[in-house]
Amino acid sequence: MAEFPTPETWLSHRVSYGETDAMSVMYYAEYLHLFERSRSEYIREQGMSYKTVEERGIMLPVREAQCRYKRPARFDDLLHIRVGISKWGRASMTFEYEIYNETKDTILATGLTEHACTNEKGRPVKVPDRLKELFVGNKL
Repeated sequence: MAEFPTPETWLSHRVSYGETDAMSVMYYAEYLHLFERSRSEYIREQGMSYKTVEERGIMLPVREAQCRYKRPARFDDLLHIRVGISKWGRASMTFEYEIYNETKDTILATGLTEHACTNEKGRPVKVPDRLKELFVGNKL
């Protein structure tokens, strides 16, 4: 596995029938759902839920999303999604993702989501130090 931002989180997911198209291949938009689920798990593993972040007045709307599809995921496949924060801006952060097959020896997709850091009114705000410290742990 390639160098990846730390800390990282892994989320396992089995592809359901409803996530596939007529060819039994996972529908392309479902990858973004996996990014979202793994991002929520990442935040939770760092010690706070996404809900708590928002209750504290910090919103993290997606500003950009990218996904590079390398190999198809199919119905009933067990996937492992890896997520970490690869970049910090003054009022933004970028999450990086890799989706692996069951044995974690083949990358099926890679991607990123860039998030603005805003207040409840949607205005950009500096990433709070406490949030950044929580997300990166001892890397600061």
